[in-house]
Amino acid sequence: MVRYSLVTLSFLLHTKDQAGLHFSTSSTGLFIMDYEEAVCALNTLQTNVSVLDQVRREQSELPELQLQAMRGFLRRTGLTVDKLDHLNIIHVTGTKGKGSTCAFTERILRDYGFRTGFYSSPHLVQVRERIRINGQPISKELFTKYFWEVFTQLDATKDSHGVNMPAYFRFLTILAFHVFLQERVDLAVIEVGIGGAYDCTNIIRKPWVCGISSLGIDHTSILGNTIEEIAWQKAGIFKPGVPVFTVKQLDRPMTVLQDRAKEIGCPLWVCPDLEQYESAAGPLSLGLAGQQQRYNASLALQLSKTWLQRYRQSDDQLAAPIVENRLVSQAKAFKPSPIMVKGLEATEWPGRTQTLRHGPVTYYLDGAHTTGSMQACVHWFSQEIQQEESSNRGPVIRVLLFNTTGERDSAAMLKLLEPCQFDFAVFCPNITETITENNADQQNFSVSVENMLTRCLDNQISWQSLSGTETKQGSESELLIKDRLPLLAKTRTHTMVFPCILSALQWISQGRDAVLATAGSPYLPAQPSVTAKAEPLREAAQVSVLVTVQDPWAFILRSCAVLCQQVKLNDFLRIQTSTYSLTFSRVALKQNNMPVCLCLHATSVNEFPVMS
Repeated sequence: MVRYSLVTLSFLLHTKDQAGLHFSTSSTGLFIMDYEEAVCALNTLQTNVSVLDQVRREQSELPELQLQAMRGFLRRTGLTVDKLDHLNIIHVTGTKGKGSTCAFTERILRDYGFRTGFYSSPHLVQVRERIRINGQPISKELFTKYFWEVFTQLDATKDSHGVNMPAYFRFLTILAFHVFLQERVDLAVIEVGIGGAYDCTNIIRKPWVCGISSLGIDHTSILGNTIEEIAWQKAGIFKPGVPVFTVKQLDRPMTVLQDRAKEIGCPLWVCPDLEQYESAAGPLSLGLAGQQQRYNASLALQLSKTWLQRYRQSDDQLAAPIVENRLVSQAKAFKPSPIMVKGLEATEWPGRTQTLRHGPVTYYLDGAHTTGSMQACVHWFSQEIQQEESSNRGPVIRVLLFNTTGERDSAAMLKLLEPCQFDFAVFCPNITETITENNADQQNFSVSVENMLTRCLDNQISWQSLSGTETKQGSESELLIKDRLPLLAKTRTHTMVFPCILSALQWISQGRDAVLATAGSPYLPAQPSVTAKAEPLREAAQVSVLVTVQDPWAFILRSCAVLCQQVKLNDFLRIQTSTYSLTFSRVALKQNNMPVCLCLHATSVNEFPVMS
């Protein structure tokens, strides 16, 4: 528990109604705040419009001023970029695989006995997962303590500086640096948020080594519409004399990385294939599944080895390395130490090519959100499902549970998934049906529920148009996806749209998943026609569910939340397009007569699972 200044309490009281804050008094008469209240205060730093919209506005004005503003926020908390130099940072960016690369790297160096800090995003269940010490999310007590230390200083100085509080991600980045310094970590592994050049993590001045995972097209409104523009942004984390390692890239982005390395004055190395390490050490087992993880593991080996070399050098050996004139250097494979081998095998990173087996229902979780990562996801799923079907004597039903966020091209993603020959394609927004009281970790004010639901129905229409046609020989999807699933007898996939996660998962599992069954009966009973479609799910020997959402682990865990008492309807919303019509009624959830959250019920001209 922490005591707070009157300035902070004034701010909290002012935002009490918005943030759902609660207050209590100690025996001394001073206010005491707990973890949930800290997260509620943190959530006030989210905007009522998209966070990405805010980033776009800032970048369209003066992008270079973003880092200047970040340094100002740091100073207001008593931190400086000089202090960050003591964190011995490994800085990693990329379009896909940067989180997994960080996880591999952190685990290897932790196994060497170092005290590690790890900052990543987004969180899956609780926000404190973003800030880890020795691989574990910081405790609620530590999060609460350090949160208020930073929040109080920023709040107390905001008027005198003529600026507002930092936005959500900026604040968490400052908090992570504060935590790592206070906890005296030996090193910090920092994952870039978006891009690199103007990302708020790029206030790091002297990282020990930088890494770039696979590059692709994503966040185009912020980073640019071409792979060259995106590569330029990612290379913004390069620092003079600091070695940079990258996985193999396409020619065009690689040329940009080379030019930026020459301009900034840093050595750039391309990582070898993992097979080259294995020729010296034997087969390497990875804790994360999927072919793409082999590239990430190679990058992690180079990052961890370089960091260890730097750590073992004396001060007089730390002069900046000479940058060779040649365009790019090939990093050499080496024989991984037993500690490195163990670290790669022991790495865990929930929601990335992860398999959960719940009796006859198996979930394949992957947060694929780019064309490249979806191709890798399909390749991984194809291998897994073939093994699944070969070991089952009865029928195996394939189900797609699909959700996308942001500006991503859902139709292109669904096209890549078409060869998987799903029996059911289920769509729902990334919101739960019910949330426990004060579960501030799950609140997201930057996402429009109306847009999410509209998008689900658009995705359903896209899938229906795909499933009604044969895959043409030589089509793009066939060329991009190797080792396609064996084609089944062509049948039209059943498509379903549900208003929330819990309803979708409970309908898919049909009571056969004991974990979901404990959450109680679905609040929204399905129409008879919808129930009839579920017969194959009830009779199958195995139900295999591919969950491709941005935060798939949370997608499953959130569905198992404790059900709250539901009370009255209080307003209505209608979505009308040329294809469908929806009417939503917002249902206020209450505990002890205090509003907790909103959930949605829907009716549609389509077969939507609704109350009778």
